[in-house]
Amino acid sequence: MTREEKSQVIQDLTAQLADTNTIYLADISGLDAITTSNLRRACFKANVQLAVVKNTLLSKAMEASDKDFGELPDVLKGNTSMLIAEASNAPAKVIKEFRKKSDKPLLKGAYVEEAVYVGDDQLDALVNIKSREELIGDIIGLLQSPAKNVVSALQSGGGKLSGILKTLSEK
Repeated sequence: MTREEKSQVIQDLTAQLADTNTIYLADISGLDAITTSNLRRACFKANVQLAVVKNTLLSKAMEASDKDFGELPDVLKGNTSMLIAEASNAPAKVIKEFRKKSDKPLLKGAYVEEAVYVGDDQLDALVNIKSREELIGDIIGLLQSPAKNVVSALQSGGGKLSGILKTLSEK
């Protein structure tokens, strides 16, 4: 690879890092072709982009980026695959589901909405992160619940009040 090609790859990676808030780094070494193909298919179905990257080029792209990747450049050793998605927990779910059949991929680290997670032990925490849409749904549900309580109290209270007034008027 020539210097110009490397420079272009670094620029492309830097632009890709700037455009996304969810980046997972995983080790998929040791998977055979069929298993790797199945992993790529699972990623495609979950809207997760999977790419094998060179550690030095990704490290330089992280340095050139405006974002603070913390300890992530330190985990760039050995075979590294980069998983990028819109939903913050989608790559973690793909990895967890895929590991039911195989012991790979291993999570090296993740950058999710300015938070850095390092190590395979963080996988369960990443799976439990709620996506933006789930959070919006939870907030809307919380905002609607007091209004529903007030409306139901007024409706039931109105029925009780009219019943009391009717009973009193009959006496």
